[in-house]
Amino acid sequence: MPKEAKPKREKASAKSKKDPNAPKKALSPYMFFTQEYREKIKEENPGIGFGEVAKKLGAKWKSMSDEEKEPYVEKHQADKKRAEEAKEAYESKGKGTAASGDDDDDE
Repeated sequence: MPKEAKPKREKASAKSKKDPNAPKKALSPYMFFTQEYREKIKEENPGIGFGEVAKKLGAKWKSMSDEEKEPYVEKHQADKKRAEEAKEAYESKGKGTAASGDDDDDE
C-alpha cells in the first residue's frame, strides 16, 4: 500500500523555534574580514550588486596569505571564547530555571 505524504506545513510547524535570548554563535575569520572590507569594495565599485560584492570579497580572501588572515583568525578565537562562555551561562541559567519550575509544579 502506498503511504500518504504529509503536507509540508506539518513538518515546518514541528520544527522548534529558536530562543531569541540564546547567545549568538562565534563569527568565522572570513566574516570578520567581510565586515571590514565590504564598504571598501562598495566604495571602489559604485553601483555594484550584492552578489558581485560577495564574489570580490571571496576572491580577495582566497588571494590573501595566512599572515594577512591572522588578525581575523585572532578575532575569531576571541569571539569563539566569548560565545562558549555565553553559551555556558545561558545553559546553566536555563537549567536552573527549568529545575525550579519543575519543583513548583510537583507541589
